[in-house]
Amino acid sequence: MSNTCPFFGKCGGCRFDVTADDYRKQKLATLPKFLDGCSPIWIACGQRRRADAAFAGSEFGFFQSGTKNIVPVRFCPNLSQKINTILPILADLPWSGTGACLITECENGIDVAITSSLPYFTPEFKNAANNIPAIRITWNDKIVKQTMQPVVKFGDHAVQYPSNAFLQPTIVGADELRQLVVSRAAGAKRVADLFCGLGNFTFALNADGFDIVGTGVKRDLFKKPLTVGMLNNYDCVVMDPPRAGADAQCKEIINSNVKRIIYVSCNPNTFVRDKSTLEHGGYKMVEIIPVDQFVGSNHWELFSVFEKQ
Repeated sequence: MSNTCPFFGKCGGCRFDVTADDYRKQKLATLPKFLDGCSPIWIACGQRRRADAAFAGSEFGFFQSGTKNIVPVRFCPNLSQKINTILPILADLPWSGTGACLITECENGIDVAITSSLPYFTPEFKNAANNIPAIRITWNDKIVKQTMQPVVKFGDHAVQYPSNAFLQPTIVGADELRQLVVSRAAGAKRVADLFCGLGNFTFALNADGFDIVGTGVKRDLFKKPLTVGMLNNYDCVVMDPPRAGADAQCKEIINSNVKRIIYVSCNPNTFVRDKSTLEHGGYKMVEIIPVDQFVGSNHWELFSVFEKQ
């Protein structure tokens, strides 16, 4: 069967052709062995609200897999309609130098965050950028254009979106995870939301949020995990760490009185390590669900629940 995405195999954005009829079969083959028999939650393509483009001189697009060559993509079937609309407009800007361009669809418009080898943008770039339909454009954190503060929503709760901040790649995926977390935390009297980011779970749980940057207490949980004394104030802990996992925090949790842990992981390898720590510390994994959050890639998001035995 031929691929139907015209850029598949050229653009390095996807490991699998998201438009292929056998996409799910191909993606299922990448599930780690310990997830055999699990039924994933599937996210449809065409909903991705973030795109990591690149530029070099006048070239603009996405990197070819394993190279620094830029493929001039002007439409991607994995991206949202609004990002696809602005993609060719951004490509026509008078680019200079080399760098990355993070395009994010926010609740109220498009945010463009440029990171470049050149410290300053040119007057020509600013003039052209002022005429494109984005609500904010930054160049190495310097504002090129801003008509309003970008905002994102988690359910009904709106928060300001800082430039380059982490977001789940799709709204529907973030919603699915939030609904899972909230349902499994039901009955908890007090919840700590660790590595909470901008608050996808925090507000819905009425939780205490802890993170390096983002919502709640600005705390580096890699260097300063919540201590046993702090953890004992909670009967449920939610964790959604970066790919490095939550090694130091798990080693504190196993000595605490926390009854339930809801662990959302974007890296099955570090998840297996942390799962082993928790199980050796007296917790039992009672549920695990893979989520195809990173559509087109070979990466899986894992939703899991542990209970103290």
